[in-house]
Amino acid sequence: MLSLHAAEFFRIASPGSVRSRPEPRTQLRHSPHRRPNCLRICVKRRSSVKAVVYKGKNQVAVEEVPDPKLEAPGDAIIRITTAAICGSDLHMYDRRSNAKPGTVFGHENQGIVEEIGKGVVSIRKGDRVVLPFNIGCGFCFNCSRGFTNACLTANPEAPTAGYGYAGMGPYRGGQAEFLRVPFADFNCLKLPGKAGDDFEDDFVLLSDIFPTGWHAACLANVQSGDSVAIFGAGPVGLLSAYSSFIKGAAEVYVVDRAPARLRRAEAIGAVAIDFTEGDPVQQIKDLRAKNKTRAQSQRPGEEKMDGVNCAIDAVGYQALSSEDPEKEDSMQTIRQIADLVNPTGSVGLIGVYFNDDPGGADQHARNGEFLFPLGKFWSKGITIGQGQAPVKCYNAYLRDLIVAGKAKPSFIVSHRLPLSRAAEAYAQFDHRGVGSGKTWTKILLKPGAQAA
Repeated sequence: MLSLHAAEFFRIASPGSVRSRPEPRTQLRHSPHRRPNCLRICVKRRSSVKAVVYKGKNQVAVEEVPDPKLEAPGDAIIRITTAAICGSDLHMYDRRSNAKPGTVFGHENQGIVEEIGKGVVSIRKGDRVVLPFNIGCGFCFNCSRGFTNACLTANPEAPTAGYGYAGMGPYRGGQAEFLRVPFADFNCLKLPGKAGDDFEDDFVLLSDIFPTGWHAACLANVQSGDSVAIFGAGPVGLLSAYSSFIKGAAEVYVVDRAPARLRRAEAIGAVAIDFTEGDPVQQIKDLRAKNKTRAQSQRPGEEKMDGVNCAIDAVGYQALSSEDPEKEDSMQTIRQIADLVNPTGSVGLIGVYFNDDPGGADQHARNGEFLFPLGKFWSKGITIGQGQAPVKCYNAYLRDLIVAGKAKPSFIVSHRLPLSRAAEAYAQFDHRGVGSGKTWTKILLKPGAQAA
């Protein structure tokens, strides 16, 4: 059986491979009607670029790294116009993953195509594109079925691939000036308009957070008229709430302790639940019980459905204890969801759970093993969905919602900063909405911007 990594296959099987391409040059002498017989449309650039580099626990720095090069005919090079910091980047930043120092962070990337490989047919230099955080080849068994979050060929070590993330392959992240994009025809989503326009900050969220929030609502089976509880008011939680409303949810509750983040939830119509003010499960049940109109519409016995039909865990394995918010309790959110969701309800676990956590409380936690209240979920007949979002399943449709004025996901953005301020941004974002980081909800890095 042939088991070559897909990129290696293209290098071996295709003419004009990287090893035989000419050196970059500033001018191409060829007929305007014929494409030059070289791997890329060449652009003269520097030998190095600036990028956000992981240095160790709670340390990143903006450093010079080698200029990314085309490595296969299907590659493209993107000049990054906006890259976002994701909450899941903090797991690596906190050394709660197997990320190694020297990793270039950044899986939420948008920019302008600068170079294309010889095999790229639908993307051109100058195109404005946003990139799904998970890299797909487009032709493997999983990609062909829409599971681009589990590509089988892009990462030789695991059935998943992405930019600048632990365990997701050898691909550099895009919190940098330039980025190499493999399988560019498949992975680049073309965008209208020009870099820096009114859509810029909305479109970059198509790389991850908006599709991930939408996927969370899909995992939780949110339907028109549903009641939904979302644990976590970070970017994923807020856009899960937003997506639930777009899908027609009647009631959405958002649980957190960060006042500024809870206010953003209220601004889109959600009910804010501060878990420092009491058990969030009971708070939500009490609010629903006080709804006289709802009570009048129930038949005898239906008061047993005193919770919500759908719940989303947008926190993950670094959940905080309700009794002592300064300490972690990885299963706190899961236990609360088990108590809150109605019989026959649905749950979406979109928060990250690693099977390799160097900072886990014990050996089980370090191996991603937790005491899960399976009996309660089973006895209630609750459906559980989980895993990464297959971004390409959603991003084109969500782009069109943005263009049509039906969605404005950038309401979550709190800071727009030059790349040079990345270290400050990570340090403040790591406070997760409290203390000195109380106003830092979603951070966009602009490599082309000058430091203030």
